[in-house]
Amino acid sequence: MKIYIMTDMEGVAGAINSNDWMKPGGRYYEEGKKFLTEEVNAAIRGFFDGGADEITVSDGHGSGGITPELLDSRAWLLRGWPTGWPFCLDESYDAIAFVGQHAKTNTPFAHLAHTQSFGMAGFTINGVSVGEFGQFACCAAFLKIPVIFGSGDRAFTEEAHALAPGIKTVEVKCGVTPGTGEELSAEDYAVRNTSAIHMHPIKSRELIEDGARKAAERFLIDPSTFPLIKLNAPFRIEAFYRSRDGAKAYGAFAQHPTSLIECMNKKETRME
Repeated sequence: MKIYIMTDMEGVAGAINSNDWMKPGGRYYEEGKKFLTEEVNAAIRGFFDGGADEITVSDGHGSGGITPELLDSRAWLLRGWPTGWPFCLDESYDAIAFVGQHAKTNTPFAHLAHTQSFGMAGFTINGVSVGEFGQFACCAAFLKIPVIFGSGDRAFTEEAHALAPGIKTVEVKCGVTPGTGEELSAEDYAVRNTSAIHMHPIKSRELIEDGARKAAERFLIDPSTFPLIKLNAPFRIEAFYRSRDGAKAYGAFAQHPTSLIECMNKKETRME
């Protein structure tokens, strides 16, 4: 069994905010990378114990979130995707997983929720609202690859179960800010969802290891318990952007008759 792990930082236990923990120059950026890498290592241990043969870890955080020297030496590290979506994922993989994932933009009671950036106000695939999890999980489903595991904040786990029934999830923190914030500018939304109740990082790693092991074991016994996300051509994506620096909010779209991946890689056309 060959597994692709997509990673991000905002869904990691103990990672408090974006400016201090997730950006180069932030007071705790290196600590944040360590926290993510250790959660990924926990998932790697669980997947190998559950029967995985090969694991690739994709560093999906914009400025980088994995500390290579600390990463479990059994895994491969992927950073950089020269052809865009689906980030070097191909049919050689049996399953995908997520560690450190956050909820999509405008999600109530989410921690650091966004989609691509704090400037995006929404994203749909064929009319279905998705975030970063849904974008990549749908691309994987287009390649007939199921998503089997995800860890992050509670709002993310609820989002994941709604889109991909059967997925095994682990909740490591819970946002406490009500409402969506959909009316806010990019600047105001960026600092909106910073409040959360966090699990201790060591406890989160224990639960992630156990959850990953159970997901791998179940997949090997009966892969049909992880059904593919249902997709139907033609494909149309729509992205909605917040006002920023005084510029008005706007929407854009792309479409393709047969390929979701080609659609995701097309240049967007602004909606008038």
